[in-house]
Amino acid sequence: MNTPTIRTQLRCAAALALLPVLALTACGSGGTPGTTPAGAQASPAPTDDPVAAVRKVDSAAALLPADVRKAGTLRIGSSVGFPPGAYYPNGPGKAPAGQDIDIADAVAKVLGVKPARQDASFETILPALGSGKFDVGTGNFGVTTQRLKTVDFVTYINDGQGFAVKKGNTTLKKKVTDLKQLCGLTIGTGAGTTFETTLTAQKDVCAKAGKKPYEVKVYSENAATLTALQQGRIDVIMSTINGLRYQAAQPAAQTTFLGEYHRLDVGFAFRKNSPLTKAFQAAVDVLIKDGTYARILEKWGTSASAIDASQINPPEHR
Repeated sequence: MNTPTIRTQLRCAAALALLPVLALTACGSGGTPGTTPAGAQASPAPTDDPVAAVRKVDSAAALLPADVRKAGTLRIGSSVGFPPGAYYPNGPGKAPAGQDIDIADAVAKVLGVKPARQDASFETILPALGSGKFDVGTGNFGVTTQRLKTVDFVTYINDGQGFAVKKGNTTLKKKVTDLKQLCGLTIGTGAGTTFETTLTAQKDVCAKAGKKPYEVKVYSENAATLTALQQGRIDVIMSTINGLRYQAAQPAAQTTFLGEYHRLDVGFAFRKNSPLTKAFQAAVDVLIKDGTYARILEKWGTSASAIDASQINPPEHR
């Protein structure tokens, strides 16, 4: 569960500075990016700051455990990789930006504590919660039945799974509603994600239909995923709805979003039976009621994913 090495961070940052990233994974150790597609550029962060006016709310802060209130900090394991969730618009060593960053910072302000954010690769964060390395994890973690066995969640948005292809690719001409539409194709996705789990769990659907199976290629770094798509080594990407929609809106990326496949609640992640969940739920609800939440989502273009109230450990969407 190591955080990215300096060498890897610099390599990832160089890629992120050049492209709108596709996959759900964050830059971390254990992967090698491919050649960055020419002409792709990362989007600058919006300049408005809806978090600036957020103040401590005593009723929510009182729900924090005494030791956390005394420490005055929250150790956040943060997967930083792609807009609109979390990315580095100005390169490594600079402040991260994104919807997840804003919501986490706003929650911390409501609770009267400071976020102590530490970068970590996506697939290492949930195990690290159990070891006590982090108090909370962020990284667009979808709430699934399997994850609920070992992790607690406090929801803050509704996102989910979708698909994208290279612009001009007519292999898939419509929204993917059934994985049998992918038979015979090669799908790229992120390591340790719900997408990998979904594709692996249903890998026999094509054989049952008498069709050629699809192939899954898993990437630990975002630059490699986009490069593979642009070079034709994969036919389609499975990733977050909001991430793929945002990415497709960037002309330089040259991708087409194929719509939603499966919605998932997304939440802050905690070790099982964490005493922090009620405080986080109360803080998210404060932000929803006072309008800060809506302004954050509007800033990042994700208003369609808004929730009406935060939940602790809701069942997975079916």
